[in-house]
Amino acid sequence: MASGKASSLRTLARLFLRLGASAFGGPAAHIALLHDEVVLRRRWLTEQHFLDLMGATNLIPGPNSTEMVMHVGFERRRVKGLILSGACFILPAALIVGALAWAYVRYGTTPAARSLLYGVEPVVIAVVAQALFGLGRTAVKNVLLAALGAAVFALYFLGVNEIALLIGGGVLLMVLHAVRSRRARGAAAVLPLGVLPFGVLPGMKFAAAAVAVQADLVRLFLVFLKTGALLFGSGYVLLAFLRNDLVVQHGWLTGSQLVDAVAIGQLTPGPVFTTATFVGYLIAGMPGAVLATVAIFLPSFFFVGLLNPLIPKLRGSPLAAAFLDGINVCALALMAGVTYQLGRTALIDPLTVAIAGASLALLLRLRVNSTWLILGGAALGLAFR
Repeated sequence: MASGKASSLRTLARLFLRLGASAFGGPAAHIALLHDEVVLRRRWLTEQHFLDLMGATNLIPGPNSTEMVMHVGFERRRVKGLILSGACFILPAALIVGALAWAYVRYGTTPAARSLLYGVEPVVIAVVAQALFGLGRTAVKNVLLAALGAAVFALYFLGVNEIALLIGGGVLLMVLHAVRSRRARGAAAVLPLGVLPFGVLPGMKFAAAAVAVQADLVRLFLVFLKTGALLFGSGYVLLAFLRNDLVVQHGWLTGSQLVDAVAIGQLTPGPVFTTATFVGYLIAGMPGAVLATVAIFLPSFFFVGLLNPLIPKLRGSPLAAAFLDGINVCALALMAGVTYQLGRTALIDPLTVAIAGASLALLLRLRVNSTWLILGGAALGLAFR
């Protein structure tokens, strides 16, 4: 699993504060940057264990890239590492988004970010491509897994639900493994009850009971707590999920304000879920920003703490391992689909193509730290746009 001695809490804090302040590009990019730091550079995790964490994390609600950071913290320093790593990854983005929310309220707009992203996005494409290459060599173990990955990649562009693809791919691999085992041994394989694929994710209910006092902050906290506990998917799913509570039911925001909030969450570094910081500030100032941010991320800390110790048991059971292999390949196929879509919007002219190509070459040949490449891309974007 984890290699070497346990990391100091200071080391974890430095790493994830830096990533939280520089990880542009959304969940796929965050996971690629994390892979570069903890698998390739520090060798804290093996490729296989990183894949297993990523596959299992896709099956729980919440911001998956942030949950991957929490997994790494748990692997290095258990519960203290989980809490510190998650908090340090979230904090820089929350501060940046909070500052933008202040500017939005004060001036009616936010500072333009397109020039910066013009140079950053091609670097992000290169970082994700490097991660896909490395993880793919570990995940695609045979022709069957390669075919499954190709099928999921195609189905993603046909609009099939991502969770359905993940679970369907895992179940398919598990069933095929069971059939092969039955034929080989002449008896049905039995999966231990303790590691059933659908039994490893403990239910977690966050009851948002009606509060008999006029306390908008309490209601705000409960809305975002529910969102963090139930939401699967991207920032666009977050938009749909929050619209019913914030715009339709409570009337706290207009539709355009909510769209602006989600856009800010996607344009800034770190987790997209820091959209909650922006929304909380618009609704109730600084107290609202703090409460909304804590509420939307809080369930993830519990989910990861419960899930992480169970992942080695999954890998230890032949049937559960087949299920996990299927999920891993499906997760990479979905990540490749997202990267393709990002590439079409990021690589728009010869300069952006050149930035992406040069970044990939530097990553593969010289092992240049991806954070420096992102900063360099940002400087180029600002200079040329």
